[in-house]
Amino acid sequence: MEQPRDQMRFSIIVPAYNEAAYLGRALDSLLHQDYTGRYEVIVVDNNSTDGTAAIAAQYGVSVVTEPQQGVCAARQRGVDCAKGEIIISTDADTTQPADWLRTIDARFTASDGVVAVAGPCRYQDPSWWAEAYPKLLFGLVAKIYALTGFVFYVSATNIAFRRTAFPGYDLRLTQGGDELDLVRRLRRRGHVGWERQNVVTTSARRLQRGLLYNIFVSFFVYYLLAYWFNRLSQRQTFGMAPAFRQERRRSLPLLWVSRRVVLGILVVGLTSLGFATGAGDAAVDSLALLWNGP
Repeated sequence: MEQPRDQMRFSIIVPAYNEAAYLGRALDSLLHQDYTGRYEVIVVDNNSTDGTAAIAAQYGVSVVTEPQQGVCAARQRGVDCAKGEIIISTDADTTQPADWLRTIDARFTASDGVVAVAGPCRYQDPSWWAEAYPKLLFGLVAKIYALTGFVFYVSATNIAFRRTAFPGYDLRLTQGGDELDLVRRLRRRGHVGWERQNVVTTSARRLQRGLLYNIFVSFFVYYLLAYWFNRLSQRQTFGMAPAFRQERRRSLPLLWVSRRVVLGILVVGLTSLGFATGAGDAAVDSLALLWNGP
C-alpha cells in the first residue's frame, strides 16, 4: 500500500554509549539513504561521558537521553519518542548501504502480514574467524527461513518492525532482550521476514578479545546464560557484558584455534537449531513457570 508522502514512515533508533569514535560514520550513512519517503533518526544518549550527544546534534538528528543504563532501556526510550509507523533498530558503530531503507520499505509494502523485516550484518576489517562467523550464522538463518519461513535469530543492528506489533523491550534482560526476546514475541504477532542481501556493516571491536573469549565468555556467559537466567528469574540475575568502545586487533595462530573453531561452530549450530525448532524457547518458558510459580 502506498504511504502518504507527508506521513513519517520510519523511525531509526540508535542507542549510544560513548560512541564518539563511530557515530559520525553511522549517521552519515543513515542520512544519505536513497529512500524518498519521510524518516527520522533518533540517537539515544545512554549516559555517555564523551562527545556522543554533541556529534549527534551536529548532524541535526533527534537526541534524547536515557538514564537507565542498558541497551534495552535505550532502545525503548527511542521507541517511546518515535513518530514513525515502522521502527528500525540499528547501532552507533554500524553503516548501511544506500538502498537499505528502500529495501525494507518494499518488503513491508508487499504484505500487511509482515510485522518485521530483518537482515544480516558483517564486520568491518575482520579477522579470518570474524569474517567466517556471520557468514555461518546468517547463512543458517537464511537456509532455515527459505525452508520453513521461520526466523530464529535477528541482529539488533538490522531489524525493522511495525509499531502496532511491537511488544516492548523487556528491561529486565541485559543481553538478548533486543534480539532473541524481541523476535520470539514478534513471531507471535505475524510474519517476520528475512532479507538476505540487505547487509549492514558493523565494527569488529566486540570481537577484539579473540575467538575463545567470544565463544565462552561473550556468547555462553553474557549472551545465552544471561538471557536464559534473566528470563527465568524475571530480574537481572546477570549483569551487562563489558562495553568495548575501541578496536584492538590481535591475531592468533591458525593451528592453535582450529579445533576450538570446530567446537564453537558445533555449539552455535546446535543451540541455533534448538531455537529454530522451538525447543529452546519452549524449554525456557516452562522453566520460568517452575521458577517463579503461577
